[in-house]
Amino acid sequence: MKPDSAPTMGPIVDLVNRARAVQAIANDFTQERVDELVCAAGWAILEPTRNQELARLAVAQTGVGNEADKVRKNHRKTLGLLRDLKGAKSVGVIARHDDTGLIEIARPVGVVCAVTPSTNPGATPANKIINALKGRNAVIVAPSPKGWGTAQRLIEHIHAEFDRIGAPRDLVQVLPLPINKQATAELMALCDLVVATGSQANVHAAHTSGTPAFGVGAGNVAGIVDETANLAQAADRIVRSKTFDNATSCSSENSLVVVQPVRQGLLSELKSRGAHLLSAEQAAHLQRVMWPNGKLSADVIGKSAQVIAELAGFEALARLSPKILLVDQGPQDVGAAFPYSGEKLSPVLTLYTVDDFEGAVGMVERIYAWQGAGHSVGLHTQRHERAQVLGERLPVSRVIVEQAHCSATGGSFDNGLPFSLSMGCGTWGGNNFSDNMNYRHYINITRVSLPIPERIPSEDDIFGTYFKKYGVA
Repeated sequence: MKPDSAPTMGPIVDLVNRARAVQAIANDFTQERVDELVCAAGWAILEPTRNQELARLAVAQTGVGNEADKVRKNHRKTLGLLRDLKGAKSVGVIARHDDTGLIEIARPVGVVCAVTPSTNPGATPANKIINALKGRNAVIVAPSPKGWGTAQRLIEHIHAEFDRIGAPRDLVQVLPLPINKQATAELMALCDLVVATGSQANVHAAHTSGTPAFGVGAGNVAGIVDETANLAQAADRIVRSKTFDNATSCSSENSLVVVQPVRQGLLSELKSRGAHLLSAEQAAHLQRVMWPNGKLSADVIGKSAQVIAELAGFEALARLSPKILLVDQGPQDVGAAFPYSGEKLSPVLTLYTVDDFEGAVGMVERIYAWQGAGHSVGLHTQRHERAQVLGERLPVSRVIVEQAHCSATGGSFDNGLPFSLSMGCGTWGGNNFSDNMNYRHYINITRVSLPIPERIPSEDDIFGTYFKKYGVA
């Protein structure tokens, strides 16, 4: 925790001072009391009426995504997180290692600054708040300007639950209006830990704030469909993933890499589920609409494929209510000159065709050399051993096998990944962690070292094999 050397005037300083005062109280909470806080914050968004209200508010104020999917996201991601946290130790001794004489004791990090995006203005703050509380921390949410109203309302619900259990409201606060870069930067500098999800500009600001920080890398997920894949199942998973919340998630596929023998079969299955392959002329026109000044237009982010078709003037196509717009690209069409090779935050999906699985690996390598390194890759196959090939060769932190990528990457009830809305991308993505962010990132661990019997190796134990192979110099 930072020493009391910061300025003592101003609304943000006051916010942090109040957080520090109640965090000092929480420092003495028992595990039982901590778990009550976690349940209170979880029920604030899980309660159906509140969930519906927050989802409606999120879409109305940000213009991103759709209400039904945000309800599902708020519910599943929060319920899954609570499942992960139930019974997890985060107070006092959390582990004893008799063989090494080490005892691990969980300690709070202090006051957490939680930077959250407009794409998930309810689910992401809830996830970070719950994880922070699990570690006996205070947390201050720094939302995007468009996401402030949803975050504020969520925290009002949390305060109502805190009142029921007699917990201090100042354990969870939100940065007051107006939300701008200067206010967020001041908050980051004053807190003890920054956890940043959102634009790479926000992540960079977190890492240069002078405060220890966790930030996530850029998304630009590719999915591979090989010659052994069950095409109907693959198409179903891809469409469910790419259309969920209008592809606002960093875990939504942005490219499909399909091997030539199953290209037509996959396209047929995708078409039957509402995907439409654009002509070369349509793709060129849509590119001008989506990137009018070389930057992805806010007009398409989180919008449905039908709305995007209307924006592009594809009236006949829009009347068909397409779910996904597919764009063909050549194997070399990757990089700044080919914006379809990057993240699109919309139900627009780039299609690359390769000769075989080895070609698919090389294609994904080229895509991630441009954008998306460290995040994850999807694989649709009946040869599950190929997943290990991807895990050993590609710069990814997760390989998602035969699942709907968007929902699986951040944890799901049918896989073993921790429930999270912040995925570390390792050094490939400019991050200092490569797992799904979870409560252990919100605690310090003090290690007590007890004496154990000496274990001193001989030179032969260490160098025996080496000397046998190369001799003694």
